[in-house]
Amino acid sequence: MALLSVFTPVLAVVLCLVIGFVLVKSWDTKTTSTSPGKSKGATKGEKRPWVDQDLQDDTEITAKEDDDDADDDWGDNTEEENLTQLPYSPQRYPEETMLQRSKEFYTLMNQRRSVRFIRPEPVPREVIDHVIHTAGTAPSGAHTEPWTFVVVSDPDIKHQIRLIVEEEEEMNYRQRMGEKWVQDLAKLRTNWIKEYLDVAPYLILIFKQTYGILPNGKKKTHYYNEISVSISCGILLAALQNVGLVTVTSTPLNCGPKLRLLLKRPVNEKLLLLLPVGYPASDATVPDLKRKHLDDILVHV
Repeated sequence: MALLSVFTPVLAVVLCLVIGFVLVKSWDTKTTSTSPGKSKGATKGEKRPWVDQDLQDDTEITAKEDDDDADDDWGDNTEEENLTQLPYSPQRYPEETMLQRSKEFYTLMNQRRSVRFIRPEPVPREVIDHVIHTAGTAPSGAHTEPWTFVVVSDPDIKHQIRLIVEEEEEMNYRQRMGEKWVQDLAKLRTNWIKEYLDVAPYLILIFKQTYGILPNGKKKTHYYNEISVSISCGILLAALQNVGLVTVTSTPLNCGPKLRLLLKRPVNEKLLLLLPVGYPASDATVPDLKRKHLDDILVHV
């Protein structure tokens, strides 16, 4: 009994340590599986770049996959069940013309660069409207066209956008992105200071609509909305290059919610891309980058 009385406190301490270890381990596992920098299936010790949580594509959700309480929020659009099928016969070119046009378009697009030095010279608004109209020709999942292009030219709003972006970007560079990411950007001489947000005559903010709103107020699923909007952004870049304007593709990490509120956009929209648009400054420079050779990006099967 004396021996047992001596070991009882020791056993209690050991038991507490074991329970504490199990709880801590369980908490670590839970935190790791839900932390921003990790993804499902990541191997142990594998590091993932920090990403903007506002851009995580959680929108391939149908009414059936939602909680039972939210089923009534979703509806079906049956107005266009029987779409008319029209004959389609685009212009066909001789092979020599096709080759020539393909070379000319490559030459045009190969001149496209990310330009951070933009002059404040005004750009005709009608030109901007037409390039965005062109971006709206992009394909989209089930033809939902899940994009909204917000064009900002008001100097005060542009400056407010700059303040929001620079505040978050400084935090991104100093805390969130990690040393390797910052080092990879150093050669491009970019940082959290974004003067072009004040200087460029236009800022185009592209929002993805995570779902649509039917006339009856019900939600409409927007399939592959992020991919669809990304395709439209690519067409927009080509349209800007075609008219001689420059931009830099800006993904303002963690700025989406604040910018959405500033621009009074609805809750079903999330910011995907921000483009300052204008003419290049007279002293504009770009890094001397080389693009991959065709053999490095093309595989014929």
